[in-house]
Amino acid sequence: MIRTAIVEDVPTILRLVRELADYERALHEVQATEEDLRTGLFGPEPRAFAHVAEHEGEVVGFALWFLTYSTWTGRHGIHLDDLYVSPDARGHGYGKALLTELGRIADERGYGRVEWAVLNWNESAIGFYKSLGALPQDQFTIYRVAGDAITRLAEG
Repeated sequence: MIRTAIVEDVPTILRLVRELADYERALHEVQATEEDLRTGLFGPEPRAFAHVAEHEGEVVGFALWFLTYSTWTGRHGIHLDDLYVSPDARGHGYGKALLTELGRIADERGYGRVEWAVLNWNESAIGFYKSLGALPQDQFTIYRVAGDAITRLAEG
């Protein structure tokens, strides 16, 4: 079953975020707290959204996303920040069901895109996404300013 996340899911979502980060060899980079997720997903003006996959009443996966906007299409889109299904629940269609739900939302609301980033070495994820019709956008390179670089940028 796929459903919209509720505030009670926050501890489980954070646990799954940490599992994903560990899989991606970046657990040491996770700074998010339960309070951060509560505020981001359920605060007075949420800017991020989440759906969860349940198996026999237990959350086994999640998709966390936010809105983007394309000046070229003149429409909003969905950026999928994280998609993760626990290893013991893989192979049962939960990842596809979560992406299907985002596709349904995008289609229903007239959004122009659903997009995400994938680590270059994650061949199983790349194969899964390609099987759904997703195409790599290799004409772009993602750049990021974070941490102290944000402060330096702000100071001009």
